[in-house]
Amino acid sequence: MHEVKVPELAESITEGTIADWLVSEGDSVEEGDVLLELETDKVNVEIHAENSGTLQNIQKQAGDNVEVGEVIAYIGEGKAEGAKEAQPAKEEASQKEAATETSAPSEQAETEDKSGEEVTASPAARKLAREKGIDLRRVRPSDPLGRITADDVNAHQETSAAKPEAPRQKPAAQPAQPQESDDPTKPVERVRMPRRRQTIAKNLVQAQHNAAMLTTFNEVDLSAVIEVRKRRKEAFKEEHDVNLGFMSFFTKAAVAALKAFPALNAEIDGTDIIYKKFYDIGIAVSTDEGLVVPVVRNADRRSFAEIERDIADLAKKARDKKLSLSDLQGGTFTITNGGVFGSLLSTPILNAPQVGILGMHTIQKRPVTVDGDKLEHRPMMYLALSYDHRIVDGKEAVSFLVTIKKLLEDPELLLLEG
Repeated sequence: MHEVKVPELAESITEGTIADWLVSEGDSVEEGDVLLELETDKVNVEIHAENSGTLQNIQKQAGDNVEVGEVIAYIGEGKAEGAKEAQPAKEEASQKEAATETSAPSEQAETEDKSGEEVTASPAARKLAREKGIDLRRVRPSDPLGRITADDVNAHQETSAAKPEAPRQKPAAQPAQPQESDDPTKPVERVRMPRRRQTIAKNLVQAQHNAAMLTTFNEVDLSAVIEVRKRRKEAFKEEHDVNLGFMSFFTKAAVAALKAFPALNAEIDGTDIIYKKFYDIGIAVSTDEGLVVPVVRNADRRSFAEIERDIADLAKKARDKKLSLSDLQGGTFTITNGGVFGSLLSTPILNAPQVGILGMHTIQKRPVTVDGDKLEHRPMMYLALSYDHRIVDGKEAVSFLVTIKKLLEDPELLLLEG
C-alpha cells in the first residue's frame, strides 16, 4: 500500500486546504492521475497519483487543512478488487461492526458483492455521481463495453427505489450558522473565510504593521498616450495580434523610473538593503477569490507587445485558476489599476517585501490650464505611490512619481529611456 502525501509546494508554503477530491474511495487510479485539488495561500495545486492502484482510506476531506508531508490517503495494490483488503485493520473492523448492526442486509450485501468490481466510468459520470451521492458500483451501464456515462447516473437516480446514499465527502464550507442572539427579523449567515482571503487579510495587516508606509499623489495628462494608441492601435493589433493598452505604457514608465530611483526596486533584509538589478513587475489582477499579483519577468527587456501579451496571458490564467507558484513569486515592484472599477483615488498597500506600489485610477476629463492661460478639458488620471519610508525618502518618492508623469505625458521619451 502506498501513501498519498501532500507534496513539497514552495519554500514559503507549508500547508493548504483540500478544495475537492476528484476521485472517491474505491476508484481505480493510474500513476499521474489527478487525485485532488489543494488550495494554498497563493494558487490551487493539483495533486497527482504517484502509483497505480485503488484509492483507499481517505484521511482528510474537502475543507480540511493539511500540511506538507502529511498522509491524506492510501493507494492499494492492483485495481478496485483490492480496495477492501488493503484498508487498515482499524477501519475494516469498524466496517464489520457497522455491517453487524445495520438493519438493511440486502442493501449491504449488494455493496459487498460489488465492492471487488472495477468500475469504468467517464470523468463526467464520476463527477455527477459524487455530486448526487450515488455509488457508481450500483449504476447499470448502457454501454456494451460496460463504461458508465453521465446519462446512466441520471437514469439510476430516476429509477432507483432505494434512498440515495449520502455523499462521502464533507462540504468545502460549513453551512450558515445563526448567531446565538439571532433576531429572526435580522437574519445573518456565517461562512468560513477561504484560505486565500485569509492570507490576503494577514499579509495586508502585516504590511501595514511592518512598514513605515506613506503615499504620495500626482496627476498625469494622458492625451499623448491616448493619441498614440488611437493612431497605432489597428496596425499594432494586426502586427502583434494583441491590443495596445495602457498597461504597457505604465510598465515601461515604471521601469524607467525604477532605474532612476533604485531604492524603490529594493527590499529590506534585517539591517541590509537588497538593491535588485532586474525588473520583474507585478500586475495586480482581481479574481473571484481575491487579488493576485502575477509577475511580468524582465520587463525592461520586453517590448510593448510582449508586455501586453504577458499581461493578457497572466490575467487569463488568473481567471481560469491556472496560475502556477512561479507566476506569482519574485516581483520587485507592483502596479495596481483600480481605475478599471471606477476608483478615482486610493492609497494602495505595499506588496511585501516590496517597498513600492504604483496605483492607477480612472481617467476623467477635467479642465486643465494649458500654456499659462488657456483652459482645456484633458483626460486626467490621479496616480498614487505608496512606499516604505524606512528606505525611501519623500524626495525620492515624489521625484519617482514626477518621472512617471513626465514619461507618460511625452511617451516618445519611453523609447529614449529604453
